[in-house]
Amino acid sequence: MDLKDFGTTFTTLLSELVDGASRPESYVLNSGDPGLLRSLDKLSATAASAITPTGSSIAAHVDHLRYGLSLMNRWSAGENPFDTADWSTSWHHTRVTAVQWKQLRDDLAAEAHKWLETLGKPRQLGQSELNGVAGSIVHLAYHVGAIRQIDLTARGPAAIA
Repeated sequence: MDLKDFGTTFTTLLSELVDGASRPESYVLNSGDPGLLRSLDKLSATAASAITPTGSSIAAHVDHLRYGLSLMNRWSAGENPFDTADWSTSWHHTRVTAVQWKQLRDDLAAEAHKWLETLGKPRQLGQSELNGVAGSIVHLAYHVGAIRQIDLTARGPAAIA
């Protein structure tokens, strides 16, 4: 399969999650939602570092997303980073200073936009690879929801009836 056959759909969905839902069309978020990156910009380092009952924090979710997207970007460049990936490491980065929070958000934005650019390029994929590419978008959507459940100020607008 060629990624270009899904590229427009994948880039549309990922862009909406990361950079916000345009009006009048939106597919995952409510129309006018600012997306993950601008929602995170509303949060202070203190809010991002607040520990949940499960021991995680928004900062940990963001680092986890950054790490996962960095793996996808390394894979798209020809590496196989998954055999040595340590998914648990990102979950240990629960607390951030203001400077670290800014850097973490910048790093997530860089990885997300690099992945977004990659999704728009033609590339032959097997079924397992296609599942992984689609899964990366679904995974990000899950964490957008989790972050917005942790801190209500990170939520987007309510649906318009």
